[in-house]
Amino acid sequence: MNGTKSAGVDGWSVGPERYTDPDSVVLRRAYYAELAGRYYHRTMTEAEIDEALIADFPDDDLVLPTGEFLVGRLDGEPLACGGIRLLDPETAELTRVYVDPRTRGTGGGAAVLAALEAVAWSLGARRVLLDTRSDLVEARALYAKHGYDEIPAYNDSEYAEHWFAKRRP
Repeated sequence: MNGTKSAGVDGWSVGPERYTDPDSVVLRRAYYAELAGRYYHRTMTEAEIDEALIADFPDDDLVLPTGEFLVGRLDGEPLACGGIRLLDPETAELTRVYVDPRTRGTGGGAAVLAALEAVAWSLGARRVLLDTRSDLVEARALYAKHGYDEIPAYNDSEYAEHWFAKRRP
């Protein structure tokens, strides 16, 4: 990907944007609000989201050459995102994959995932890893549908309950 825009699926287009750009920030905040809200079973405050995005979920490695942040747009509206980071020269990790709930099932997740994988392969990765939680059933279904296999834990994240991997075709 590296600066180019991918052709979309059913009205979706995906392209790189800085994680600090306004649309990226809105999507990252929505991602965290949903992620934490499901975990804590309550609505997160704006202050909690601010604190978490700075302290718990820094994204400063989602820039070339260590990674990239992508925004998915449906008919021009930013409604999905995801990041990819290199863990080592042959291993990349998916992170911050999010699709606005109003548009789930419309191809946005698949479009973002394909674009993130393209970035990983272009950066030299031979496999992509990710972790997720049991309650994020939509995410787990997306990864399984697109060839990710469940693997043993590769990290000790306190929030991770499932780990997946996909090798470069």
